[in-house]
Amino acid sequence: MSPLYARHKRTTLAIATAVAAGALLSTGLTTSASAQTPTGAAAAKPLAAAPTALTAAARTSLIQQAQSGAADTARQIGLGAQEKLVAKDVVKDADGTLHTRYERTYAGLPVLGGDLIVHTAKSGKTQGVTKATNAALKPASLKPQITAAKAEQQAVSAAKALGSAKTAADGARQVVWAGSGKPVLAYETVVGGFQDDGTPNQLHVITDAATGKKLFEYQGIENATGKTLYSGTVTLNSVLSGSTYQLTDSARGNHKTYNLARKTSGTGTLVANSTNVFGTGTASTSSSDQTAAADAAYGAGVTWDFYKSTFGRNGIKNNGVGAYSRVHYGNAYVNAFWDDSCFCMTYGDGSGNADPLTSLDVAGHEMSHGVTSNTAGLNYSGESGGLNEATSDIFGTGVEFFANNASDPGDYLIGEKIDINGDGTPLRYMDKPSKDGGSADYWSSTVGNKDVHYSSGVANHFFYLLSEGSGSKTINGVTYNSPTYTGSTVTGIGRDKALQIWYKALTSYMTSTTNYKAARTATLNAASALYGSTSTEYKAVAAAWTAVNVN
Repeated sequence: MSPLYARHKRTTLAIATAVAAGALLSTGLTTSASAQTPTGAAAAKPLAAAPTALTAAARTSLIQQAQSGAADTARQIGLGAQEKLVAKDVVKDADGTLHTRYERTYAGLPVLGGDLIVHTAKSGKTQGVTKATNAALKPASLKPQITAAKAEQQAVSAAKALGSAKTAADGARQVVWAGSGKPVLAYETVVGGFQDDGTPNQLHVITDAATGKKLFEYQGIENATGKTLYSGTVTLNSVLSGSTYQLTDSARGNHKTYNLARKTSGTGTLVANSTNVFGTGTASTSSSDQTAAADAAYGAGVTWDFYKSTFGRNGIKNNGVGAYSRVHYGNAYVNAFWDDSCFCMTYGDGSGNADPLTSLDVAGHEMSHGVTSNTAGLNYSGESGGLNEATSDIFGTGVEFFANNASDPGDYLIGEKIDINGDGTPLRYMDKPSKDGGSADYWSSTVGNKDVHYSSGVANHFFYLLSEGSGSKTINGVTYNSPTYTGSTVTGIGRDKALQIWYKALTSYMTSTTNYKAARTATLNAASALYGSTSTEYKAVAAAWTAVNVN
C-alpha cells in the first residue's frame, strides 16, 4: 500500500510490486456526459513506437498467446531447464512491436525480482530482452534451513520495529529471491494490521531460508453533477436505480464510489442520492457528506480519461475494468492510498475531518500507483521505490494539466490544494524538490536510503527539467526556478512529449528493480524508439538526467 506521503514530521505515500497499493504520504442507466474533455488534452501520437490502444479482448488474447508460447520463448532467450515464464502483460506499439512482460518461476517457486520483458518485432523476431536481474537463477539449495513459522515470527518483529500496530502474519511462502545479488531460497511473509498513522499494513518481508536473515522488505499499500471541494461544479456519471441515483460510472469500467463512514475496513456503502447532484462544494465534518465523494468520482473519471486519451490505456490494468473509491476512511486520517489487493483508492478526511485528501492530483497519483503495479511493478524500497513514487507524482501532474479545470489549474506542485502542512504550502515541489525540507534535488550514492517520498525528488526534478527546462519561469500563475547540478542550462521539450517518454519507459523498459541509472537507460531507450537516437528529444533526456546527476 502506498500512502500519499511519509510520516516523519508528516505521514506516508507508498507502493510495491505484485501486491501494490499507494498512499500519498509515508510512515491506498447512465446520466450526463463524461468529465469535461480539456482543450489541452494530448492527442494520440502518430509515432511508430508509441503504444497502441488495445481492447480488453485483444489484450487478453495477446497474453494468452504469449503464455501458450512461453516454453519456446524461455528456450529462445536462454533460460535454464527449471525456469518457466508466466505472461503478465503485453504492450503493442503502433508498428506492431510487442513488449511482453513475464514473471518467472524456478523449480515451481515464484522468483521475486526475476521479471523480464521480451521485445518482439512484428515479424516475430526477438529484438531483445530487458531483465530485472542478469544473475543466473541457481540457488545454492532448495531445502530451507529455518521453518516458515520462524520466518513469520521475524517478519512480525520487523513490522513492529517500523511502528506497525495490531500485526499478524498471513503465512509464509517459499520463493526464490533474486532482487539483490545472487538468487537464494527465501520466505515471503505478508504482515497485516495497521501502520502508525492508521494506514492499513501490508508489509512484505523476505527472509533467507538458510540463515533467517532479513533480505528485503517493502510496503504493499501504495475517486451526475458534482459540487466538489477542489474542482468546482463538474459533470459526473451516475446510474439511476429505481428512484435513486448511484455514483457509478458506467462509461469508465463501472467505477463506483463508496462511503466508509469513518470505518477502516470493508467496502462501505455505495454513494447514492434522491437527486442527481452530489455534494455541496464546501467542506464538512459529517461522515455522510457527499462532497468528498464528488471529488473522488471526478478525479477517477479524469484519470481514466487522461490515460486513455494520452496513452491509449483502457483503465488501470488496461483491461477496461474500473477500480472503486472509498471516502471518509477512519477518523481524522491525514492520508490517501491505493491498494492493489482490493483494486481501490481510499481517502481520509484530514485533520479534524475537515480537509479530505480528494484533490485531483492526489486522485491521479493514487490511481497511477495501480498502473505502476500492473506494469513495471517497481519495488517500493530504495531507488526503485523513489521511482515508483515519482511515477505517481508525474502522472498525477499530467492528470491535473489534462483536466484543464479553472478551479485547479495544472502545476508542478503536489498536493497544493489539501494543505497537509497547515500553512498553505504544497506537499512536494517538482522544480526544486528540496523546498519541502526533505526531498533530494540530485542523485547521490545515499539517495536510496531516504524515504521513497523524498528519494522521488530526483525523478520529479528530471521530469520538470525535461518538460519545462531550467531557470525561472511562470506557468499558469505559478513561478518556478529550477536549478541544475552543474549549473548547466536545460531546454525542455514540453510536458506532452515528456509524458510519452516516461510512460513508454515504464511499460516497455522498466522492471521491478530499476534504479536511477537504469531509469536513465530506460527513458533513453523510450526516447530513441519514439523520436530517434539522434533526435532533440533523446538529447534532452540525456541532458535532464545529467542535470540531476544521473549519468
